[in-house]
Amino acid sequence: MGMSNSGHSSNSDDFKAQQRQMWDNAAAGWQNWWETIERGAQKVSDKIVELAEIKQGDRVLDIATGIGEPAVTAARKVKPNGRVLATDISSQMLAIAKTRASSLGLDNLMEFRESDGEKLDLPDSYAAKKFDAILSRWGLMFFPNLPAALVRIRDMLVTNGRLSAAVWSAPPKVPLLGLAFNTVRKQINAPAPPPGTPGPFALADIEALKQSFSQAGFKDIRIETLQTTFSFDSPESFTRLHQQVTAPITAMLANHAEEVKNRAWNSITEAVSQYADSHGRVNLDNEVICIVGKN
Repeated sequence: MGMSNSGHSSNSDDFKAQQRQMWDNAAAGWQNWWETIERGAQKVSDKIVELAEIKQGDRVLDIATGIGEPAVTAARKVKPNGRVLATDISSQMLAIAKTRASSLGLDNLMEFRESDGEKLDLPDSYAAKKFDAILSRWGLMFFPNLPAALVRIRDMLVTNGRLSAAVWSAPPKVPLLGLAFNTVRKQINAPAPPPGTPGPFALADIEALKQSFSQAGFKDIRIETLQTTFSFDSPESFTRLHQQVTAPITAMLANHAEEVKNRAWNSITEAVSQYADSHGRVNLDNEVICIVGKN
């Protein structure tokens, strides 16, 4: 028997292994850039927590928490007697999230678990009871099989519980990422991924996103788009962030010669220079799609 018919599941497992490796490698960069990222992203955490109507005493699940958001924002809302379980595919990202939770004095409200967002094998203490709210900030668009994941997520919610998530809009409206991805693709002559490929922009089509929520059985689906600004001291600083944080770009460049990598990174610096003000600072406005649905 040839190796070619290994079937969907092992491809999906390979994909997961790559994702885990990719985000583990990027974790240290996330720690360095945490403040820069969260200055732009806190507004998004606040919005999805608000849309989920999280209150004191709630049990909340945060899927693909990365280094701990929106879990931390939710934890502040559920205290003193609520619980937040935060899961991520990357143990390295979670290690940073744990440290942050402790330093903020929230670790008695929070639990962290390494788990694939599509499988979600939860600790027994959680599996028995359902969640009042489930959150995901910039996580759903990396799921290879979103329809199945949404059904599973809805199944974990109490009646009238909410799933509240944020995803990125289309690349031209998200210069923070769109600019970097497009520039690197041009440099290495890579085609844009076919529609439906998991990645930062996979859920940018609002109608299709709504449709996937309603097909999974969610009700009262609401969408709000919001603008959020990310700021950098210089074009070089913008490029350094991507070198250290943006796992999919590093992965795209992985098999290329050093010279090609350097050219790609330099071209990002050049591309973002057009946004720099007279002091060389770069402020980028980006569109985020926030969606909430009720069980």
